[in-house]
Amino acid sequence: MTEPAVRRPKALAFDVFGTVVDWRTSIARESAEFLARIGRPDIDPHDFADQWRRRYMPAMATVSSGQRGFVKLDILHREMLEAVLLDRDIDVSTLDPAMLADWTDAWHRLDPWPDAVAGIARLRAAFPVVTLSNGNVSLMIDMARRAGLVWDAILGAEYARAYKPQPAAYLATADALAVEPHDVCLVAAHHSDLAAARGCGLMTAYIDRPMEYGGARAFDADAAQHWEYRADSLTALAEQLGC
Repeated sequence: MTEPAVRRPKALAFDVFGTVVDWRTSIARESAEFLARIGRPDIDPHDFADQWRRRYMPAMATVSSGQRGFVKLDILHREMLEAVLLDRDIDVSTLDPAMLADWTDAWHRLDPWPDAVAGIARLRAAFPVVTLSNGNVSLMIDMARRAGLVWDAILGAEYARAYKPQPAAYLATADALAVEPHDVCLVAAHHSDLAAARGCGLMTAYIDRPMEYGGARAFDADAAQHWEYRADSLTALAEQLGC
C-alpha cells in the first residue's frame, strides 16, 4: 500500500540558526579572536560557543513567561555573552564596550551551510520563502547580505513580538503571508521547533544537520516525529518539492 501524497505548501518559512547557517563554527571562529584579545586563548572557542548558545532557550523563556517584556535577540545575546564571560572569571567591566558589542554582533556574521544559498534560491523560484526565526530583523538582514541569502520577507519573533516555541510566532507568520497555517511549511533542523509548528497547524520539513553541535547528539533528538518532508540539505528538499 502506497503512502498518500503529501499536500504541497503555499509558502516556506525557515528556521535560520542551525538550519540555514552554521552558528557553532562561526561563533567559535570569531570568539577565538576575541578571547585572544582579552588574554584568554586558553579557553576552547567551540566550548565557549556551546556555552553561549546553551543560554539561548532560558533567556527567551524569561520573555515568553512574562518575567520581562519583549526584547530583541541582540539584547539577549549580549546578556548571554556577559554571563559566559563571568562564568570564566572574566570581569566584564574591564573590557572595552565597543569590543563587547562587536563580539555580540558575531551572530550577524554567521556562515551559511554549503547548500543553503543554492537551496533557498531554488525553493524561492517556486515558493515565497521567509524567515521564521528568533533573530531580530537587523540581525537577519546583516546575515543575509553577508551570506548571499535572499528572502522574500523577514518574519518571526520580532514581527510577532513572541519567541518560538510560542504559538504567536508561527501564527503571526502565516497571517503576514495571508494564508492559513496549514498552507505554511516550517523548514527546520530542530525537532522541537517542528513539533511546536505542527501544534499550530503548520506543515513541517526536517533538514538533518548532524554537525550543528559538532557531531554531538541534538538536545531535542527525542522529539523526532514523522515530518511531512525530510532531507539532508536544502537542495535535496528542493528536489523533493520539484524545484
